[in-house]
Amino acid sequence: MMKLRAIHRILSILILILFSFSCASDLDYNQVNDIKLEPIFISNLAYFDVQANQFVTEGVEQNVIFDAPTVDVFSEKFFTEKLNRVDLFFEINNTINRSYRMDLVFLDRNNQPVHSTNLIVPAYSGVENIVTKTEIFQNATLDLLKRTTKITFTLTMLAGPPLSESSVGSIKLRSGVTAYFVVE
Repeated sequence: MMKLRAIHRILSILILILFSFSCASDLDYNQVNDIKLEPIFISNLAYFDVQANQFVTEGVEQNVIFDAPTVDVFSEKFFTEKLNRVDLFFEINNTINRSYRMDLVFLDRNNQPVHSTNLIVPAYSGVENIVTKTEIFQNATLDLLKRTTKITFTLTMLAGPPLSESSVGSIKLRSGVTAYFVVE
């Protein structure tokens, strides 16, 4: 018992001596000012699925479909100060035997256009018919995007075989946004 107590005492003293000689350096708390975060945010932007028969009203072809959703997220202070780049991705899948043109117009608070783009979608011919486009906004174009409060989507049907209420197929749009931030 005495031997065991002596061994514990010696081990305790050795451990205490060992911890007494550990290294430590001064901490620089100013390093927190040098932190630079670059988060990436990915989200859906818009989606639609228009059936071929929706281009026909009471037997008459309607060659234009229009929508203007509000996208007023870019006016938020965090976005205007920290946003570094935005990629808008558009994918259209057409299974209708007609060609289409999709026009996108980016509008500011006064409904004035600040940017526009379009996609030409060929008619469906029995094989997969997907058209994609990516719009990249940086620097001056990013400033235009930050002013955007609405994006108008105008889908115009081009010349081709007539459609009826029994026409099959659809034109589907899916789009997404990838936003790159710099937080310092």
